[in-house]
Amino acid sequence: MSMMQLSRQLSLALGLLLAYTALAAAAQPEKSEYEPQVGQEGKDVVWVPSPQSLVDKMLDMAKATPKDYVIDLGSGDGRTVITAAKRGIRAHGIEYNPDMVDLAKRNAAKEGVSDKATFAKADLFESDFSKATVLTLFLLPESNAKLRPKILNLRPGTRVGSNSFDMEEWQPDETVTVTDGCNNWCTAHLWIVPAKVQGTWKLAQGELTLKQTFQMIAGTLKTASGTMQISNGKLNGEQITFSAGGSRYSGRVTGNVMAGKVSNGGTWKATRAAK
Repeated sequence: MSMMQLSRQLSLALGLLLAYTALAAAAQPEKSEYEPQVGQEGKDVVWVPSPQSLVDKMLDMAKATPKDYVIDLGSGDGRTVITAAKRGIRAHGIEYNPDMVDLAKRNAAKEGVSDKATFAKADLFESDFSKATVLTLFLLPESNAKLRPKILNLRPGTRVGSNSFDMEEWQPDETVTVTDGCNNWCTAHLWIVPAKVQGTWKLAQGELTLKQTFQMIAGTLKTASGTMQISNGKLNGEQITFSAGGSRYSGRVTGNVMAGKVSNGGTWKATRAAK
C-alpha cells in the first residue's frame, strides 16, 4: 500500500470517528436546569415558596423603599430578593443550598435585576446580616427563636417580616392575612427592632426608671411631687411613648439620650444613668 493510500484511509477513519463523536454527543440529552421540589428538605428548613402576594405584602408592611437594604434569610428561588430589586431596592439573599443559589441568580438575570439582587451560599445562623434595614424570612419557629437574640441586636428601627411563623414571646407590631391571590401560608408578621432603654434615666425634674419587654415598657417617673407609674409605654424603633401623671410623653432615643415633647406643651430630656 502506498503512502498516499494509507494517508487517505487514515483521513477517512479520522473523519468517521469525528462524525461518530458528534452524533453521540447530539444523542445525549441536554442537562436540565435544577428544579426545586416543594417540601424538599434543607439544612434547617423544608423548602416551601412564599406566595407572591405574601411577598408583596411583607415588603409593603415594612414600607421598603430604594433607600433600604433588604436581606432575605433562606432565600430559596430568590423571589423575595427579586421582588425587592424590581422595586428598585438593593437586596441580598442568604441560602445554604448551592443549587438554589444558582437558580436564584438565573431568575434574577431573567428579570433583569442582577445589578440589585445578589445571593450567597451561606449558613444563615453564621452570616452577618447587620447591615439590613429590612429583614425577611420564612423559617420554622425554632429557627426564628434561635435567630431572635441576633435580630434584637440589629439597629433600632430595622423592620423584620416573617411569613406565618412568629418570634414566640416577642409579639409582632403588626399582623396581616392576605386573602387575594393567596391560598396557603398567607399571614405576614412585622416587627420593628426596638431601642434598648431598660434602666435608670436622669431628668432635670427627677428620675425615670424603665423596665422593657421587647417593644413594651413600664416603670416609674419620680419627681419632686411624687412617684408616678408609667402606662401605655411602647417603643417603635427609636421612637418612645408613655403616659405618666396625666401627661403623654413622646420622644426619640439616641444612644444614651432621649428627648421629646409632653402633651401639656412642654419638653423633656433624659440621660441614661451610669451603671
